[in-house]
Amino acid sequence: MIIIDQMKCDGCGTCISVCRSDALLLEEKLSCIENSCTDCGFCVKICPFDALRLVTVSKLSTRPA
Repeated sequence: MIIIDQMKCDGCGTCISVCRSDALLLEEKLSCIENSCTDCGFCVKICPFDALRLVTVSKLSTRPA
């Protein structure tokens, strides 16, 4: 999952140009469509403002009561 630091993002669109899954949108501010994101990290690597961060979310296992 991509986390966007809106305070650092200036809306340049560089990340959108490298997103192979079309998961990033720039309207009033940058947003990520989580269901489309493949967690490839290209956007994180190319962001000139260090505004994106890749976070892996592990599924929590549930224990029987």
